Amino acid sequence: MRTPAARSAAAPRARRGGRPGALLVAVLLALVALSGCSNSEPTLPDATRTAGGDVGALSTAPDGFQEITLETGDDYVFTPATFTVAPGQVRITVRNSADQLTHNFLFTAGAGPAEITEQIPILAPGESKTIEFTVDVPGDYGFECSFHAQLGQVGTMTVSGP
Repeated sequence: MRTPAARSAAAPRARRGGRPGALLVAVLLALVALSGCSNSEPTLPDATRTAGGDVGALSTAPDGFQEITLETGDDYVFTPATFTVAPGQVRITVRNSADQLTHNFLFTAGAGPAEITEQIPILAPGESKTIEFTVDVPGDYGFECSFHAQLGQVGTMTVSGP
């Protein structure tokens, strides 16, 4: 059994023992709260690749298709991000020169004057794939990599008017 003197000597020790725990909890809560407070935007890698001679050059194939090659890589952009075609048959080749990232290519639903449903669902690093379609309605048609659209991997195909 403790004497009253022993109990009063033990009481300050118990109170002191509780303070470091409460202080530790307060510091941890403050660190957690502050860790989410940042005004900086995430840094995206700079475009480091140079497009080959066929990238972005619109040509007309012997079969009448307008052809263009787009390139994408580890930098979340399409090169070129904009291009113009005339109404008619279009053939788009997308080349993924990335070392790490997988991309896709599709026209943004509801973003153009007419729906273009052709797409490239998966484009692994080092792969090239081609889609063909016909477009008759002039206007701007947005396209994207749906995996990275929020990072700005979007573009526009303009179909010129008559």
